[in-house]
Amino acid sequence: MNNKINFWTFIIALGGFLFGFDTAVISGGEKDIQHFWDLSSQQHGFTMSIALIGTVLGALIGGVPSDRFGRKNTLYIVAVLYLVSSLLTAFAQSWPLFMVFRFLGGVGVGISSIVGPIYISELAPADKRGKLVGMFQFNIVLGIVCAYVSNYFLAGMGEEAWRWMLGVMAVPALLFLILIPLLPESPRWLWLKTGDDARVKGILKMVSEVSYESDFVRIKEQSSSKQTGTEALFQKKYARPIILAVLFACFNQLAGINAIIYYAPRVFELAGLGAESSLLSTIGIGTVNFIFTLLAINVIDKYGRKKLMLIGSLGLIATLFLVSLSFFALANGDNGILANGNIIVMLLMLFIAFFAFSQGAVIWVFISEIFPNEVRAKGQTLGSLTHWVLAAVITFAFPILTERIGGGYTFMIFAVCMVFQLIYTLKLMPETKGMSLERIQMDKD
Repeated sequence: MNNKINFWTFIIALGGFLFGFDTAVISGGEKDIQHFWDLSSQQHGFTMSIALIGTVLGALIGGVPSDRFGRKNTLYIVAVLYLVSSLLTAFAQSWPLFMVFRFLGGVGVGISSIVGPIYISELAPADKRGKLVGMFQFNIVLGIVCAYVSNYFLAGMGEEAWRWMLGVMAVPALLFLILIPLLPESPRWLWLKTGDDARVKGILKMVSEVSYESDFVRIKEQSSSKQTGTEALFQKKYARPIILAVLFACFNQLAGINAIIYYAPRVFELAGLGAESSLLSTIGIGTVNFIFTLLAINVIDKYGRKKLMLIGSLGLIATLFLVSLSFFALANGDNGILANGNIIVMLLMLFIAFFAFSQGAVIWVFISEIFPNEVRAKGQTLGSLTHWVLAAVITFAFPILTERIGGGYTFMIFAVCMVFQLIYTLKLMPETKGMSLERIQMDKD
């Protein structure tokens, strides 16, 4: 594989690393933050959700700078938001200021979820696109793992250890900012915006000296008379990719993944583990996520997106159903094998494995592929917005649900949602492996 493509993907995917780190890091200090500012349960729920609210805004507006200023320039905005958020949340001297800067970090996550997958998909050769776009998800997971590990080792630094947990993210954020100038612009965005044959061919040639001429012809044919950012998304001809993207994003969150990522220590304590064991178990969750994401991105172009989703859907249904039964058994005081906190930990590890191998690895690849060049940023915005709105709702609702109806019914709801995901995968989801972005659109038409 072209070493330049690998290097460019590494840089863009650093945004994914920061995305994952920012998402998970708050879990290690959430109780101390609540105690430090003496927050009520409602204020604490708002504190945990504020970054996700920012993410919704970032996802909503992320397509605008991506279309207007380019994929590369938009990454500068993302890097600055991450850097400012990490430093100023660490040094915040009041709860309102802390909230403002967590919100800004969330905006960075939202924009990153738009521009990162698009950017990589528009640079990558068709036969390697799944693996390369999957690197964005891989780095999200790597960021989550690093956040959990960092939290574990920084937890002993006293009541304000959370400041160190949040502030350490400034290091990769600064590295990201420094490396962005080494990236080329997206050739597809560049053609739609400038029509500069020479520059576009130059970038495509760096990607593949063999296919750059034919790639350029396909870009011209598919994008003729259209300009990025000017085409309306909500038209009948785009109905199918819109439905596919929205449903995929919904199912991604209705699996309950963000409830686990944000509240992992609490979930494990709910299952009967001690506080230190719960924090250590989050590292296990992150490690399993990491391993199975790595496995998925290495087979996604060989076996396809749909096959991974079928395997994952079946596994998620089984594990969530068993987690639900385990919580019911614990609540009823049963003596069976399922009435054991360690069984719940094991089942949640399996849940993470199936999620990482399917939904986690496929979502950003699939949504970045199914929209044509002229509305790709808007389509990615819609998919990401749906994803993050549901993430915010579920993150806010999860502790309320577990308190009012218990873990058993909560995880049963997630299991039922995955049954509908299986139907979606079987009946609606197309296979996109190995096709150029332009060919995917032609097949849908």
